[in-house]
Amino acid sequence: MAFSMPTYREPNFDKPYYAHVPNVQWAVCDMDGVAPAGFHSTSMHPEYFKVDGSWRLLGDIMMDDAVRMTAKGELEVVPPRNLRVGDRVALGRSEHGDDGIVVWSRGFETVAESSGDQFSFRQGRSRETSYSVDYDRLVDLLKYERETGGNVLWVMGPAFTFDAGARAAMQAMVEAGYVDGVMGGNALATHDLEGAVLHTALGQDIYTQESMAGGHYNHIDIINEVRRSGSIKQFVEDHHVSDGIMYALVKHDVPFVLAGSIRDDGPLPEVIGDAYDAQDAMYDLIRKSTTIICMATMLHSIATGNLAASYCVDKQGRVRPKFFYAVDATEFAVNKLRDRGSLSATTIVTNARDFINNVARGVGALD
Repeated sequence: MAFSMPTYREPNFDKPYYAHVPNVQWAVCDMDGVAPAGFHSTSMHPEYFKVDGSWRLLGDIMMDDAVRMTAKGELEVVPPRNLRVGDRVALGRSEHGDDGIVVWSRGFETVAESSGDQFSFRQGRSRETSYSVDYDRLVDLLKYERETGGNVLWVMGPAFTFDAGARAAMQAMVEAGYVDGVMGGNALATHDLEGAVLHTALGQDIYTQESMAGGHYNHIDIINEVRRSGSIKQFVEDHHVSDGIMYALVKHDVPFVLAGSIRDDGPLPEVIGDAYDAQDAMYDLIRKSTTIICMATMLHSIATGNLAASYCVDKQGRVRPKFFYAVDATEFAVNKLRDRGSLSATTIVTNARDFINNVARGVGALD
């Protein structure tokens, strides 16, 4: 099937109601890191602000942030912790225009035919769901993104590194140009590099799944050697790494963010230990993305969902959806994201290896 980008419809600001609503009001911060009382907290939907009689769309957005007016008169979404004394911050709690702010969640709605039935079977997303159409749509979307200069961000758990086939499929996706950024944690990079050098992940053979004698030392030794090299890129060169996910990212200069956690061993030099620095680095990749695919990592998926908008503005200035996929072997993990009240995520319940192999074959990366 050929991919068709949904058409965005902005609010009809010609309606008489909108002519009589006020301009958005502003208040000045009197303390660093503290927003004024009654400040407007952002959603993940398109938001319009009435400024000097004109409605302006926020180009970038992240949930639960403030909106400040820059010295150049631009609207900027800012985490409250980054506000400074003197910043002008938007006020308003109404989402329908009464405070000069419209939160618009209906921009991509279509008029669809319906049977009119109030009861029907199989409306949820579970292990019993047939995902054939979802795979077809995703494959077409990925081809569209590559052909039109989109930006596809992959959020990955370490499950990809435990199987040689999954590593090879993801490497093929990078080399075929379907990966514009990767986010994950210390374990993703550690076990991928362990697989490249020692052919194990957490001491288990990535081809046979057999546990190796003394294998529990393998990932610790890899971390130690990467730290000796000073960076993942230098380690790839020093140890002549020639396969895997991190190898492909380094070789093709694809940006990645590794966010740290309390459980991390080492960690690797690139792992960002400060949670807020990691959040900022993740947001830098998320705001550039047009499609996000989260796989086999509940915590990183939910974190990404918190940072991602439901829309983006493309290079031609058109508002379009920011497509979001959540893939996990458990229904709980994907439904937790789907039900959290922020993103309309497409969820697929399957294991990471099957998913990435199906997608890689679908786009022709494994041909």
